[in-house]
Amino acid sequence: MYDHQAKKLNEQGTFKEIVVEISARQLSAKSETLRQMSMFLTQAVFMEVCVHPKPGLVTRHGSGAHTDMSILTFAAGSAVLAKAFSDLQILGMKHNGNYQELFGKVRRYGVSAEQELLRVTKGVNTQRGILFAGGLLAAAAGAALNKGLDSEALCSIVAEMTQGLTENELSGLQADRPLTAGERLYQAYGITGIRGEVEAGFPSVRQNGLPGLKEAFAKGAGLNDALVHALVHLMTVVQDSNVIWRGGYAKLPFVQQRARDILAQGSIFTDSGRRLLAESEELFRNERISPGGSADLLSVTAALYLVENKEFPVAII
Repeated sequence: MYDHQAKKLNEQGTFKEIVVEISARQLSAKSETLRQMSMFLTQAVFMEVCVHPKPGLVTRHGSGAHTDMSILTFAAGSAVLAKAFSDLQILGMKHNGNYQELFGKVRRYGVSAEQELLRVTKGVNTQRGILFAGGLLAAAAGAALNKGLDSEALCSIVAEMTQGLTENELSGLQADRPLTAGERLYQAYGITGIRGEVEAGFPSVRQNGLPGLKEAFAKGAGLNDALVHALVHLMTVVQDSNVIWRGGYAKLPFVQQRARDILAQGSIFTDSGRRLLAESEELFRNERISPGGSADLLSVTAALYLVENKEFPVAII
């Protein structure tokens, strides 16, 4: 009898050990997934600012159309973004309600993160757009942790999180407080900007940015040139509120047409395409044109590519 009891206790102990081991492995896998998403987003943010040429935008070689920021300003802000992405993933993982309730939590966190971003950049708005867009993706990744990372699923979750955002925040604006730049542009031109993009689940990224990036890799482009090519694809379609805010509404169709012209000339794959890119750099700098909205979505593009593929297919040089 004692042998039987001892055997039973031993089997129970073994079973408990197995359960503990499985739980530990599951927790480790979840932790690794969390690390991956925040790493993908942070990596994408740093790469976007380094890429060159990007007409009108800050790169590793210059400040484009900007006089109040450089790559150093972006480096300072990116440190804040790295923490925010990690925090928001955890927030998403711990959330038990519906996705729109999660959006409310993301918004509240975003207020403090934005304040910290402006503090470290000494009041210069470098990356509020990608804080918003990337933060939503981070929270979506946390919420979908048990399902694993999938770019289409993450975009769908972001769309569900932000359902009704444009209507709720931009319709019926009152003049009883100062309006933000995005609110003024919606009031004047009906431009929904980044709000419309996230509410639709990043269509510019899914339909233009990612296909452009994959096309460039398939043609043998290195990482820098592939990201430039993806940016040009984004510039053809993005309702870039930064372009309009800095230069007026007429500059938006001009930028979109210039991007289409660059693609028609062969983009980064031909001498004529590269010449037009270089000419656009000088023109945008002189005209103070900065397609910052497209730049933010380039970061999203790079991050979602990494979600799909885990790594870039080329050397990181």
